[in-house]
Amino acid sequence: MTRSWPCPTARVRELIRTGAEKALRPPAAWAEELHAAVLDADRTQAIAADPVLADGLRQTNVDNVLHWAAANVQEPGCRVPPHLGTQALDTARDLVRRGLDAHALDTYRAGQNVAWRFWMEICFSLTSDPDELRELLDVTALSISTYVNDTITGISERMQDELDTLLRGTNADRRAAVTLILEGSPISANRAELKLGYGLTGPHTAAVVWSTAHAGLDELESVAEELVRLTGARRRLTVVATAGTLWIWLPVGTTADIERLSAELSSHSHVRVSIGRPGRDVDGFRRSHIDALTVQRMLARLSSCRQVARYEDVQLVALMTADPAHADEFVAEVLGALRDADPEVRRVVRTYIRAQCNASRTAETLYTHRNTVLRRLARADELLPRPVAEDVVGVGAALEVLRWRGADA
Repeated sequence: MTRSWPCPTARVRELIRTGAEKALRPPAAWAEELHAAVLDADRTQAIAADPVLADGLRQTNVDNVLHWAAANVQEPGCRVPPHLGTQALDTARDLVRRGLDAHALDTYRAGQNVAWRFWMEICFSLTSDPDELRELLDVTALSISTYVNDTITGISERMQDELDTLLRGTNADRRAAVTLILEGSPISANRAELKLGYGLTGPHTAAVVWSTAHAGLDELESVAEELVRLTGARRRLTVVATAGTLWIWLPVGTTADIERLSAELSSHSHVRVSIGRPGRDVDGFRRSHIDALTVQRMLARLSSCRQVARYEDVQLVALMTADPAHADEFVAEVLGALRDADPEVRRVVRTYIRAQCNASRTAETLYTHRNTVLRRLARADELLPRPVAEDVVGVGAALEVLRWRGADA
């Protein structure tokens, strides 16, 4: 027997409206708890590891709460229509394109649990009357659970539509063949090449082109073409990984000029490019792609403003920052007061270490006087827990972490 929708009393409707107005302004700490519950679970690691998917899911988390709250400001205690906005549907499409199914929507349940605890805190702050509180919690529990169920149903239907579309498209064939290669599954080179339209013998350089603000595929394709031009490649293999991510392979053994590519990307401020090491044959195809994904995840982890990065340039930083908390601790312990000092002092120290601790060469590189370099090095030694000369490797590594976080140019 279907439960009829309850009609709350006027007093409880007013309490719901007041609580919903508070829920429209959730504290930052609560939002972080919501994101952690959704992305830290074992079943969502494939989503959390992809910066585009993770960002999309974070935005969807907040949008879901705000949608329910706004509806209850307008009609307290109502049955809230499912939230099937652009962001939620784009995320659903991306999940399918990454080979995930409707089980990925379990994240909505994890988010619901956190949201319910947050809502109960609000409810207990609104009234101490047991009858009012009982009715308030009963009505809103039904409203929240029904809203989440209806939203999951709507998103699942969209995911199925997207899956049907992909299964009819050539991108699905390419994605399936690439997945087999990357996983080391048994697939003949000839069969894979037929599905990919791309030769697996010879050199390969992989790249990931993605957007941090939902740029269209046309814009991502434009950047991919620029990458082709700068590497001298005659063609490329492209797989649409998500609505905001392209996986690319170029049949070349050299990477693009990073400075020129960065300059070209200045008009595409939300687009990022990560590039793997060149490799050969199937193993090189696989390894270069894994490199590019490692760089992509590192840039996202550090919230870096860098638009282009090569694996060769960030390998050490990627390893060091795999655990962000430990990386923060390392930087703080090694740099001490230098971490928050004048960026120019840090730039001199970093250049000095790269110049094999040669002050004259450092001055030439920075187009400054040698005495200026020496003064800044002396200042750095005052700020560091240990002088540069006693911990060259540690200081250099810590400064690289700061550089890729965007703290220094």
